[in-house]
Amino acid sequence: MKKICIVEDESSLLEMYKLKFETEGYQVITASDGQAGLAAIKESQPDLVLLDLVMPRMDGYQVLQALRADPKTSKLVVYIFSNLGQGSEIEKGMAEGASGYFVKSSLTPSELALEVKKILK
Repeated sequence: MKKICIVEDESSLLEMYKLKFETEGYQVITASDGQAGLAAIKESQPDLVLLDLVMPRMDGYQVLQALRADPKTSKLVVYIFSNLGQGSEIEKGMAEGASGYFVKSSLTPSELALEVKKILK
């Protein structure tokens, strides 16, 4: 079973995506801030991380930097999953080592699940 870690500070979104991915047959690990996310990712070694950018305690960029700096997590597939859809934000995320970038407002949960299925093939 493939593992997905979702790091998202908005609890209603976190629950909705967790349910969606569990329904699709994934094991889902969640965290509601960057620091907890980093710990959960290091502990669970998921197949895919969906990482929000704007969060308390540690933002998504800081989490991504920490993951890329650690040899144990440097190769993880990490997709930024944010409402920040400006080109500059996407460029910054990719420059920090993101595997890809999803803008929340432009994907339904079902569309996101299809994208994730393609990534994890």
